Amino acid sequence: MVPESYYAGLSAILFSIGVVGVLVRRNPLVIFMSIELMLNAANLALVAFGQRFGTVEAQALVFFVMTVAAAEVAVGLAIIVTIFRLRHRLSVDDLSLMRW
Repeated sequence: MVPESYYAGLSAILFSIGVVGVLVRRNPLVIFMSIELMLNAANLALVAFGQRFGTVEAQALVFFVMTVAAAEVAVGLAIIVTIFRLRHRLSVDDLSLMRW
């Protein structure tokens, strides 16, 4: 059996890769993938700690996080496709034009 510390370490590594992807990349699709990576890293940590403490609340929270991630992807991809149709390119700098 794999110790929970390995899961926590893997979760920390995946979360760090996601943070770097959000901060460094300029493509909105890559930023969305990085956010998904961070959410999945949090889910992995939740499940690992939930198993360690013998509770099922963490698994219920994982389903909530998955729901939020699916909603985020649906809305975000719709916005990205709309911007791409209007400007024929994708960049985070273009998204700043959507401010009031």
